[in-house]
Formats: sequence, structure tokens, C-alpha cells
Amino acid sequence: MSANDPIGVAIVGYGLAGQTFHAPLIAATPGLVLRAVVSSRPDAVHADLPDVAVLPDLDTALSRDDIGLIVVATPDALHAEQSIAALKAGKSVVVDKPFAATLAEAEAVAAVAAASPGVFSVFQNRRWDADFLTLRRLIAEGALGEVAVFESHFDRFRPTVSDRWKDTRDGGVWADLGPHLIDQAVQLFGAPLGVYADLQAQRRGATAIDYAHVLLRYDRLRVILNMGHLTADSRLRYVVHGDGGSFVKHGLDAQEGQSKAGLRPGDPDWGLDPSPGVLTQVIYDRPIHTTPTPERGDYPAFYAVLRDAIRGEGPPPVPADQALTTMRIIDAGLRSAAEGREVAL
Repeated sequence: MSANDPIGVAIVGYGLAGQTFHAPLIAATPGLVLRAVVSSRPDAVHADLPDVAVLPDLDTALSRDDIGLIVVATPDALHAEQSIAALKAGKSVVVDKPFAATLAEAEAVAAVAAASPGVFSVFQNRRWDADFLTLRRLIAEGALGEVAVFESHFDRFRPTVSDRWKDTRDGGVWADLGPHLIDQAVQLFGAPLGVYADLQAQRRGATAIDYAHVLLRYDRLRVILNMGHLTADSRLRYVVHGDGGSFVKHGLDAQEGQSKAGLRPGDPDWGLDPSPGVLTQVIYDRPIHTTPTPERGDYPAFYAVLRDAIRGEGPPPVPADQALTTMRIIDAGLRSAAEGREVAL
């Protein structure tokens, strides 16, 4: 394949991730061509993608020479097996987070990826959330000084337990939403020294974790991660305090909702933050509140960086070693909650 040839892509699975995230982002990335979807729901695929082939299984996708990238968008329990199969077939691989059901499986995937010719990356799309990009800029500019407390929320109000696989998965909300919050924290501050986790199943009839309050301990810094399904007022996103100021943000990034509503990357409103955060700085003993100019969310950046990596023009957007750090923190949180103590990393 020459540098100018398009990279053929197959998505494995066409649920929320495949339909809302991967297919639109691939379509928006020059140099990538979605050629196939592996799904048991051909009607759903063809309703959105009438010209894309629907394949019965992963092996069929792996046998095609015109497909160089496999996107694993299936439930967690299948991630490791399918990623390893694709890597051993010489394909590049993107896998949804968490990229395996257990730390041991994740380490096995990473080992295969290190020995395979394809590029491997984990889809940590929330590195490109509008509010996270804004916060990262503020920290880099020194607007908050040295950060002392970073509090990150991803809360919802879903009081009724559903029959979705996500409501019964091992690790529950900690495995589902935790990777987003962990990855953002590690991007800002590096890996913590220790993890203390309070994980609970709070809803009536719940069998999986639906509440997580997790403390990541650094030297001076404290990072607090909150996830729950019994939060009717779930607007709070970030509370960040430093010796130079505070930043408080409400509302989730808009890109997922925009995709569900039919907007696509390149539309004028794509990635705009509807509720910018507030920066508070104390000047001459007076608190001064300002609204920093928000960054625009940019999920398409993930696939642009990945395309370049496959062409040999740079590293993957989320390499295996970074994803393994997230998996180690997830594993440490599960052990911490089970043993009632901090787990050192």
C-alpha cells in the first residue's frame, strides 16, 4: 500500500459505539474508507450505510486484502480475543475502552501488538472533549497555578436497572466510564502513586457496580473521580483548584449527542461547548470570575492521527502502554474496593 492509497476499514459491531462514534468519524477522515461492518443486524447497518458490505463474522473481514484496519466495537468480553485475531492477521486495530475485560487480558493484547506489523490503538475519544481541551490549555497556560485538587464527574440518572449488557458487566460503571476519567487524569498528571476506591451497587436489583468514588493519590495533588447512576442533577463535570485559581465546569461534551442527532464532523456547530466553564482567580483579595474561551471538541482528531500512524508518519493516538496504565488503575480500584484499602501502583 502506497502512502496515498486509502486505508480500508471494517467495524466489528454496530451498537452505540459503531453507529454513533466510529462510522461517522471514519467517514469524516480523508484517507480512510469504511468498506465493511461485521454485524448480525444488516438492516440497521444498511439504513445508515447502504453502500457498505455487512459481513457475518470477523474471520471474513480478516480475509479481505482491501481491509487494513479493524475497529473492535463489541462488548468488553470480546475485545481481547478479537483484537489478538486481527493483529495476528497483520491488520491495524482500534479497540473500544476498556480494551480488555481484565488486566491480564490487556497485557496479552499489548504483547501481541508489540510483535505485530499493524498499528494498535485504544479509542479514548474523550481526550478530545471540548471541556477537557479547554482545561488542558488553562493548566498549560498557568491560569490555575499548581493544581492541588482535580475532581472529575461522569454522573447519570438511570434509577432503573436495564437488561443491557453494560448493566451486568464485570466492573460495572467503573469499567464503563472509569477509563474516560482515568485517561484524562493521567494525561494531565501522569500515573498516581496509589488508588483508593469505593465501589457499590446502589440501585434496587443492581448486580453490577453503579457507583464509584475513587481517589488517585499523588504527592501533593489529589484526583477524585465520581461516577453514578442515581444523580438527578448530573450537570457537574469538573471542579479544579490550584494555587492560582479554580475552574468549575458543568455539562458533558456535546459531540456524542450531536452525532445521535444527525450532525456530523464539519457541520458548523460540531464540537461547540454549549456551557463553558468559569475560571475564578483572586486579585487583590477579590475573586474575579471569567469565562475562558472554550476549545472546540475534536473527536475526528483521533482517526486523523491513527491514519498517519498507519502510514508511518507518527505514533498512534493512544498507544498500548498508555492504555495499560488505565487498565492497571481499573484493576487497582477493584482490588481496593474488595480489600478496603489503598492499592499502590
